[in-house]
Amino acid sequence: MTDNDQQNYPKFTPISELGEFGLIDRMRSIVGDPEDEDVIAGINDDAAVYRLPDGRVHIITTDALFEKVHFDLAFTPMEYLGFKSISVNVSDIAAMNGRPRYATVSLGIPNNVSVEMIEAFYTGMRKAMDLYGMTLLGGDTCGAHRLSISVTVVGEAAEEDVIYRSGARPGDLICVTGNLGAAYAGLKILLEQHKALQEQGEDYKPDVESFSYVIHRQLIPTARTNVVEDWAKRKIRPNALIDISDGLASEVHHICRMSGVGAHLYGATLPIDLQTREVADYLQEDVDTYALFGGEDYELLFALPEENLDKLEAGTFTVVGEFTEPEEGIVIKTPEGGTVSLQAKGYQHFN
Repeated sequence: MTDNDQQNYPKFTPISELGEFGLIDRMRSIVGDPEDEDVIAGINDDAAVYRLPDGRVHIITTDALFEKVHFDLAFTPMEYLGFKSISVNVSDIAAMNGRPRYATVSLGIPNNVSVEMIEAFYTGMRKAMDLYGMTLLGGDTCGAHRLSISVTVVGEAAEEDVIYRSGARPGDLICVTGNLGAAYAGLKILLEQHKALQEQGEDYKPDVESFSYVIHRQLIPTARTNVVEDWAKRKIRPNALIDISDGLASEVHHICRMSGVGAHLYGATLPIDLQTREVADYLQEDVDTYALFGGEDYELLFALPEENLDKLEAGTFTVVGEFTEPEEGIVIKTPEGGTVSLQAKGYQHFN
């Protein structure tokens, strides 16, 4: 803290004391909730939602990615980074049961980033937008000390189709798409091999092939728009929905808080890929920690009434628990039959 900080702000509270969501609550207390009657959802969900005149809605989200915080150019190809920058925003649109349409991007570009690197970045963005059926509308560029990326994505849906975090009910099944912990496993391998390369120099040969799946999940995540499209065809509408960006435990807490429910997770049913388990064994770590707290999987977590279970395509989801009455708390049942309180840990900003 500088002398100027002390002079202007006699009480200096580190943001790390509040954490990301405590800071968001503090900001919300200052600006207030939207008073515009066309605004349906604001700060408390994956994306904001506002009405259009024709009974449809726009869903809008913004995410920022910063070098040395969210990515490291030492092991992140620029094309992959461009793809991921779009996907992480599209995942928020999918988490509202919407369809992504348009994007804008702003870049802060340092002197060590070349024209060719930016071209590779935009190539990755273009591939992502082609995959999701989107159009890039523009953005902004400026100089910066480190590479910074801010992407805004606008999606759309019929108003009655939008799904929020607040709709879970006691008795709803807790379901997830895909598998969990792979992106975190990929990050652990990339960091471990990058460290070894720095220490050993040219004598070290990174092993990418043995861990290609988890590395791919970390560097090139894909938003689950295909799941949203499949639900529409099957006329399935979960009661609550969120994407898994900060870890399963954190997202379960978000839904429980917004829906006013508790949750029982089944530790034995967590869907974990074999390669994720191999990474945890290799690093002598607990693989359940990867699944519960790792983050960046960009799978979907949803609350589904049990009677709708047979409507889902087999093999595309896993039931990992049940939402309960709030007084039952948020716990995870161990394979041995015990229960442990599940903390809302996950990826923590500002630490």
